[in-house]
Amino acid sequence: MTTIRLPLPDHRFEDYTVKNGPLEVKRGTARSGNASRIAYSAAHVTADPLADNDPWIDAAIDWDKTIAFRNYIWDLGLGVAEAMDTAQRGMGIDWPTALELIRRSLDAAKDRPGALIASGAGTDHLAVDAGVTIDDVIRAFEQQVEAIEALGGRIILMASRALVRAARGPADYLRVYDRILSQTREPVIIHWLGEMFDPALEGYWGSRDHNAAMDTALAAISANAAKVDGIKISLLSKEKEIAMRRRLPAGVRMYTGDDFNYAELIAGDEHGYSDALLGIFDAIAPAAAAALDRLSAGDEQTFHDILTPTVPLSRHIFKSPTHFYKTGVVFLAYLNGLQDHFVMVGGQQSARSIVHLAELFRLADRARVLRDPELATRRMKQVLAVAGVA
Repeated sequence: MTTIRLPLPDHRFEDYTVKNGPLEVKRGTARSGNASRIAYSAAHVTADPLADNDPWIDAAIDWDKTIAFRNYIWDLGLGVAEAMDTAQRGMGIDWPTALELIRRSLDAAKDRPGALIASGAGTDHLAVDAGVTIDDVIRAFEQQVEAIEALGGRIILMASRALVRAARGPADYLRVYDRILSQTREPVIIHWLGEMFDPALEGYWGSRDHNAAMDTALAAISANAAKVDGIKISLLSKEKEIAMRRRLPAGVRMYTGDDFNYAELIAGDEHGYSDALLGIFDAIAPAAAAALDRLSAGDEQTFHDILTPTVPLSRHIFKSPTHFYKTGVVFLAYLNGLQDHFVMVGGQQSARSIVHLAELFRLADRARVLRDPELATRRMKQVLAVAGVA
């Protein structure tokens, strides 16, 4: 067994012994048989650590490693939600870089029959200032949707910071969504990202009250149900997700974005279930694939046995301030040998403390998502050494 000396929150240390071996997962596990759930992993990007740039200003992407990670996700049978907030969209990745990322991922998917991919279209190239108008927002959405559809991509319609600034009430949201949904080639996934993930999105759908906002979102969906594949909500409230799920029009899916309660929401209840579009599936992809395979086979107990230990890890990665969760996702990719360094776009590797990362290591072990415990331990020691922790 492998032992490492890890820091504790009170400045003490403990000798921690890695106790669990990794899960054994077959290629395409989540896609085997008749999959009972659709599952997307929102995927992160790998920075180029040797780029001579200003990392707080310029995004330098290691494209080979970034696309290799998407192949890893597809190999497990999961779908890829591309150019979303997990890919640091709006936190280091601008629209031109996002479009290049989408183009490369769509090209990679063409060589993989059955590869599931949908891509984020938003308004992040539009300046968010006092002069922004609803017409500006519509044109911005149209530009990104058109660019992605020209590449053959399907759309995830992302929440818009500019729309929050321009809207005067729910009617403006209905106007924007009616206009955009009327033009899309294929049914889209609407993304309602809560303010805990992005404070600039507080008041989305025209109200700070999530229940009132939900009424507006449902009105937009009901008016355009044929153009809506589903809605992903990221409010970290299972009660709100279930309430909305039960009110969706027939044929419209609920994609859980709840990184705190995903296991029970995917399992569902007597009234229905949620599919998945989750940032945590980037970090726990093997466990997610194995659990979904068991659920498709009708073995709900093993589904929970696999996923339940991952929940404390996810809650830790997504702890407040939640928008820094990308640091934990990329750190786990580094520990698992899915990239060669712990450098992030925008210097975001510094967004979490060394104590936070040490606890992430412990929880990843308990969740059985360390692919090679010896490699993970060596890399954890390197990170500790850089932090000046002997």
